[in-house]
This record gives sequence, C-alpha cells and structure tokens, in this order.
Amino acid sequence: MFTVSESEAETIRRAFHDRGEWSAVVELRRLFPVFANNPEALRCVRAIAGWQPLPAPAAAPPKVTQLRRRKPAEPQP
Repeated sequence: MFTVSESEAETIRRAFHDRGEWSAVVELRRLFPVFANNPEALRCVRAIAGWQPLPAPAAAPPKVTQLRRRKPAEPQP
C-alpha cells in the first residue's frame, strides 16, 4: 500500500495521456522505487489514470428562518 499525492497523480496521468501507459509506468517507478515488477506498476498506473477529481463540496443550504404568527387584528370602533 502506498499514498499518492495529487501532484504525483497528475504527473502519472499526464505521462499516461501524452506518451502512453509504459511511460506512466516509468514515472510511477521513478516516484515510487518500491515497485519491482512492471505488471504490478502497470496495474497501479491504470488505476491512477482512471481517477476522477472529487466533486466540489455542495454550497451551504440556505438559512431557514422560522415563521412568526401575525398579531391578531385589533377591532375597529
């Protein structure tokens, strides 16, 4: 298991889309020398290349104000 920062993932995705998956494997192995074999690195590259950015957080819900009862009308003389 390893952790990939957003900048590392972007570097791998850019290599994948610009130069192909084997170039992305080279980038992954450069960033993470722990990978000893190419098939495992290729599997990770394909997973990283398929990542989608997280959606932006939803806007805060509108503030709800409690309704107040009307004052009863005063009788007219």
